[in-house]
Amino acid sequence: MRRRQFILGSAAIALLLPARAQQPERVRCIGVLMSLDADDPEAQVRLATLRARLEQSGWADRGNVQIETRFGGGESAADLVALAPDVIVAYASMALAPLLQTTRTVPIVFTIVADPVGAGFVETLARPGGNATGFTTYDYSISAKWLELLKEIAPSVKRVGVLRDAALTLGTAQFAAIQAMAPTIGVEVTPIGVHNTFEIGVALGH
Repeated sequence: MRRRQFILGSAAIALLLPARAQQPERVRCIGVLMSLDADDPEAQVRLATLRARLEQSGWADRGNVQIETRFGGGESAADLVALAPDVIVAYASMALAPLLQTTRTVPIVFTIVADPVGAGFVETLARPGGNATGFTTYDYSISAKWLELLKEIAPSVKRVGVLRDAALTLGTAQFAAIQAMAPTIGVEVTPIGVHNTFEIGVALGH
């Protein structure tokens, strides 16, 4: 997690550098929106790591940069955007979604977002477009590897059921990766819709 915060801080710094060159005298503002509660220990660790990375690059909180942190969803997002920050750091989809509903001009760097493309936050991972960019927490090619491993363990397998919740963008992207792999190893995959643990048990015949 510290490595991710190091990268995230670097991305925020990269967005601030042009502003420093243009107007070196003005104190910059970085907005931070978290989906966690203010007293959550994980939230405090993330903020401390972000501040440390910024300070290593010459951006000191309450010095040449002011970090404004908010917690929660829609109202907090609107409050943060109203401050007109130079860049906003968004932690998780629940923070990113209301921010993008509030502004399409303020640059946003996000992290801990499972499927930014499927959720409609960015156009593609290579070319995000819009005002948001960041880091996804999942590599969907891993899902395809699951199918490959299953075929190695049981070479005679021809049909595979995939438990998934179609309401989750993460599940949609995972299934797409599995579908793409299936023909290359001679397997037919069938989606099995589930929404809770009870339905998983039913699907598995328990």
